[in-house]
Amino acid sequence: MIKFLFEKDTWQEVFDSLSKNKLRSILTMVGVWWGILLLIALLGSAKGVENNFNVQFQNYATNSLFIFTGTTTIPFKGYQEGRRVKLNLNDVEKIKDNVKGVEYVLPSLRGQITLSRKTLSGSFGINGEFPFRDKLAKKNLLWGRYINQSDIDERKKVVVISEDVYKQLFEKGEYPIGKMIKGDNVNFTVIGVFEVVNLGGPPIEVDTPFTTFQQVYNRGNEVDVLTITGAPDFDINQLDADVKLLLKNIHEIHPDDNRAMNGFNLGDRFEQFTGFLTGMQFLTWFVGIATLIAGVFAIGGILLISVKERTKEIGIRRALGATPYLVKRQIIVEAVAISLISGFLGIISGGFILILVNNFLAQGESAFMRNPSVSIGMVFLALLIVIILGTLIGLIPAFKATSIKPIDALREE
Repeated sequence: MIKFLFEKDTWQEVFDSLSKNKLRSILTMVGVWWGILLLIALLGSAKGVENNFNVQFQNYATNSLFIFTGTTTIPFKGYQEGRRVKLNLNDVEKIKDNVKGVEYVLPSLRGQITLSRKTLSGSFGINGEFPFRDKLAKKNLLWGRYINQSDIDERKKVVVISEDVYKQLFEKGEYPIGKMIKGDNVNFTVIGVFEVVNLGGPPIEVDTPFTTFQQVYNRGNEVDVLTITGAPDFDINQLDADVKLLLKNIHEIHPDDNRAMNGFNLGDRFEQFTGFLTGMQFLTWFVGIATLIAGVFAIGGILLISVKERTKEIGIRRALGATPYLVKRQIIVEAVAISLISGFLGIISGGFILILVNNFLAQGESAFMRNPSVSIGMVFLALLIVIILGTLIGLIPAFKATSIKPIDALREE
């Protein structure tokens, strides 16, 4: 069989068969070409979305949840609805001591600040943070450093600003580290500038030491947000439920009041998006292979017509000693050849589309995908599927070609 594939006569016969009706041959190839093109383009685009997701979350502890409070909506233990609930630093220790599976609990403060420098100004969100924040959500620093323990202990009036804040308050190319900016009648020193990663929530624009925030805004023991990280392999959804139940008991909130004590489960969102990516890849394979099967069936139909047109030729070959195996082999090779040519054209076209997608849709910070591409393994897998389908569909006209007796074939007009 291998020797047969390298014989010149084999491929000359395939070429002659395809050349007899060029338009029909081209139209036959379109189905497989389109199926492979669609498969490559969709797989590459799905990979681009996955790459973007991984880049955004690569510096985040994905087994984390964020707890914040609102106002009560259900009366409870003598309290009327509409009561504003506030977290405090005592809650941090109670969570650590009473909730199973907790690895870290990090308190944060939130607010708004108007920053100005020379003639430039703007209003931004400001956060009071501890140095460990950079461990749970690693910031990509463009200049300088993040908050350290010395900043916390000495209540230093320093800030780490986002790239967006830098663009609004500094001239292009100006070095910001060590420069002063004014906010709410307080002078802050810029110690770092970080790149913004958009996770769908409000942008983090300015970080200052937690203790500095407490002092400047007189926040005492209050906490606005608790970031809680679960131990490895611990169910983050169970941890979420346990933490909220504990805090509801501490702050005397009705167990069913989800607006007074709510949050954002990063682990749950991560699982949801991972499931979405898996579903998208499954749908891509389903659509691509379904299109391929339709295209390959078209090849089978055309080869059946070709076999009927070549009935007399096949009869002569059989009369001259060609065995049924040899006839079948030639028909199957033709089916695989058409499928492979279409497949290669589809791969090239799909790759070209991914280049266009990368150049026009995968550039810049707001792009929803990065580096859409398909691995060599996926390309070979797609070709293998084409070969298998081409071989299977080629069996139909091959058996048809050998089902006619030589004497009957010779009488065919």
